[in-house]
Parts: sequence; C-alpha cells; structure tokens
Amino acid sequence: MTLDEIDEFATSLPGCKRKGHPGRVAWYVDDRLVVRQDEPGTVLVRVTFEDRERLLEAHPETFGVPPRFKAHMEVQADLDGDPDGIKESIRLAWTSQRKR
Repeated sequence: MTLDEIDEFATSLPGCKRKGHPGRVAWYVDDRLVVRQDEPGTVLVRVTFEDRERLLEAHPETFGVPPRFKAHMEVQADLDGDPDGIKESIRLAWTSQRKR
C-alpha cells in the first residue's frame, strides 16, 4: 500500500481526517489517533492489545511490534504487506477510537 491509498481508505471512514505534514502525516477520528506514518515504508496503527495479537497472528508478514511500542496499543504495519490486513487494522483502530 501507499500512503495515498491509506489516505483514500482512512478518509472514507466517517469522521476520519488527515492531519500532520509531509513526512509525518496521520489520520484521526474525533481528535484521536487512528494511523500515522512511521519509519520509511511503515505506519503505526492504534489498535487494542487484543486486536494487535489477532493481527500479528493472522498477518505475521505484515505486522510487528518494535520494542519501543510493546507497552503501547499500537502495531507497526509494513506497507509492502497485505493491503487487506492493513485496511482491517485501520478499520479496527477507527472503531475503537471514535466517540460513540
């Protein structure tokens, strides 16, 4: 996936907006982080610990948890990984972050 494809998908979710600047773009719903650009070729997705474990198990080639994020509710997605898995993670993040 590309950042443009992530933008297209994330902003298709109700209330999800792009913020930030080139090199550090992010998407938020209700001012809560959904996904943000990380190291080159990766994004960080804000998911629950439960969802993170499911994503890691279902898509080990796409998702990982760098040591610095082990205690955080985030998973790192490799943009060269499974696009459907990345979209699923963004949808999960959007669902958990939006105000009801």
